[in-house]
Amino acid sequence: MKEQNQYSIDIYGLDNKSYEFDYELGPAFFEEMPQDLVQKGHFGVHLVLDKSSTMIHLRFKIRGTVELLCDRSLEPFDEPVDTEGVIILKFGDHDEELTEEIFIINRNTTRINVAGYIFEFIALSLPMKKIHPDLREQSSEDTDDDTNETLVYSSAEAAPENDEEEKSEDKMDPRWEALKKLKK
Repeated sequence: MKEQNQYSIDIYGLDNKSYEFDYELGPAFFEEMPQDLVQKGHFGVHLVLDKSSTMIHLRFKIRGTVELLCDRSLEPFDEPVDTEGVIILKFGDHDEELTEEIFIINRNTTRINVAGYIFEFIALSLPMKKIHPDLREQSSEDTDDDTNETLVYSSAEAAPENDEEEKSEDKMDPRWEALKKLKK
């Protein structure tokens, strides 16, 4: 928790204007976060805080690299991250999350901690498939081949194309047949 205290901003004494903060993140930041997604990484974070009488507008610019494990080879590799994000904190009577970007905070709040927001933006910018850069070239070559075909499996036997319409009329769902009888 000692590491996360440096990401706390005292908002009680701030005037209604724009402020800028710069942070450097290292492995200690990720060790203190309650997660297993990222173990190592180095980032530079530039935060612009615009305070008004009714809200706080936070704009994050995050750049750096994170060490990931390849899903195929299980080798570690560095993945570059360059992302931006916005969080809006509105003053209200209680704490509540309205959307992913808009939060209501108690108007008596004196300090906000931006560590969780920073980690969330980093985590959301990571790729779903963690593939080593050397293997990405191989996988893109494999998908560009004209020999790749889509296979469709069916439990029904394949019917000749010209007889397909006749068979669909002959094999009507029994529920529809019952409904046609009611119609007559």
